[in-house]
Amino acid sequence: MWYLDSGCSRHMTGDMKKFILLETKTGGKVTLGDNTTRKVIGSGIVGNAKNFLIENVLLVDGLKHNLLSISQLCDKGFDVKFFTDRCLISLFDEVILEGKRMNNVYMLDLDRVDNSKSFCLKTIVDDSWLWHRRLCHASMKTLRNITQKNLVRGVPKLEFTKDHLCDACQQGKQVKSSFHSIRDVITSRPLEILHMDLFGPVSTASLGGKNYGFVNVDDFTRFTWVRFLAHKNESFEEFKIFITWIQRKLGCEISTIHSDHGGEFQNDRFESFCQEIGIEHNFSAPRTPQQNGIAERKNRTLVEAARAMLAEYTLPRYFWAEAVNTACYVLNRVNIRSKLNKTPYELLKGRTPNLSHLHVFGCKCFILNNGKHPLGKFDPKSDEGVFLGYSSVGKAYRTFNKRTLVVEESTHVVFDESDMPSETKIEDDEIEAIQGVETMTLGERVESQEDLPREWRYSSSHPKELILGDPSEGVRTRHGLRKEVSHSAFISMIEPTSIDQALGDEFWILAMQEELNQFTRNDVWELVKRPKEQSIVGTKWVFKNKVNDS
Repeated sequence: MWYLDSGCSRHMTGDMKKFILLETKTGGKVTLGDNTTRKVIGSGIVGNAKNFLIENVLLVDGLKHNLLSISQLCDKGFDVKFFTDRCLISLFDEVILEGKRMNNVYMLDLDRVDNSKSFCLKTIVDDSWLWHRRLCHASMKTLRNITQKNLVRGVPKLEFTKDHLCDACQQGKQVKSSFHSIRDVITSRPLEILHMDLFGPVSTASLGGKNYGFVNVDDFTRFTWVRFLAHKNESFEEFKIFITWIQRKLGCEISTIHSDHGGEFQNDRFESFCQEIGIEHNFSAPRTPQQNGIAERKNRTLVEAARAMLAEYTLPRYFWAEAVNTACYVLNRVNIRSKLNKTPYELLKGRTPNLSHLHVFGCKCFILNNGKHPLGKFDPKSDEGVFLGYSSVGKAYRTFNKRTLVVEESTHVVFDESDMPSETKIEDDEIEAIQGVETMTLGERVESQEDLPREWRYSSSHPKELILGDPSEGVRTRHGLRKEVSHSAFISMIEPTSIDQALGDEFWILAMQEELNQFTRNDVWELVKRPKEQSIVGTKWVFKNKVNDS
């Protein structure tokens, strides 16, 4: 039996036999109601695979009762209601558990939980492949190292073995021969040397209209920061903003920066600025990207991880920047700095990272409305969305709201990681579209049109800046069965008559987003204050299929 305790800050028990996964701990204490203290000797997962699982349960030496923390249940999104003879635990207005009042306390018999109603307490935290997906498809070797060496918190010590192929990894990663890396640590502090590189242009602009990724890697910690640019010539201004921010944040100065000979880095503005603030700028040898290997390899790692993440749920290509950003966030917390045997996060911040809040990129989620938009009495309380990563300014999740078409940051998110997309067949056309996502910089920067993949090339008679829309969509040709092609064409001719109908079709959503991106790229309007005593002309979406070149 388990007692529901409103004064208990954590789930806890004194019975070691109840744990299916237990990690020993030392140093913690629990104060009981009589002001006596007990030692915390472990924490883990309690339950059985058939009925229930409870995460983050403390094993307390000498505790005679099993206690469920009401505050912990509420933090997980459950509603707990008490009545004179019973208590109810519900999620989204559905009763999941029912307890009884006995001897003036409320108790739950979890061994009698109905299997059909216990799904909400289940998490697949004991699944090594789920953690592989949560950690942006990091290798099993990396997962073994960070757990066996206690370099992170919040990840159970599982048997991380590659017992089968991951479809998303096969689509997103490929083996290439590499140069021998420098394994000696040649720096002694953060920001002593900063490695920089740029990848792009990506054929499909991100939701924010970005086409390039600007990657900065600290030599000592290997901690990585990535920024996104609409145009290559924004690199200098972004660099100025970044170094001002990072030097103030870490309290130390950059001594040296290292880059290739790309025109975005080797120019008068860059050199004058570096000389002015006392930064030495070193370059790799021309046409030798291996000498800028730290940044180049990081580019490849981020790109391959992002491609696998997009492929797993066949997400639209305009989510590439969110995928790269999430990969950077996670890899800073799971990669191990050679020789120093610590993660970049621990080397930079002095503490081991906690990974218990991580979820699978691209999975279905539900975002609580939380007063952002007025609700009718019978309107849904949450919107369905796509999980896109983690906030850079607070403890919140980034999600794409399918109803509002807006990327939101919220703490009130429920995740559905139960879907296993690797079991779903992916058609060849879909795979090719996914593989077109920002593969420009895997080992070295592409310098000529001949080196570009076919779908990224542009005709010299039509300068790229004069092309509207996505040029790749008009280049790639695919052949299919006549029946299938005609059927797709018929479906594509249906035109929405309202904004609500358009928002129900992902192809129209993509077209709308591209239209808004074109306004931004071509500087169509200038935002000004509303003139006094003037009527404002409204706007209306008109949805028409384009059937010819006019």
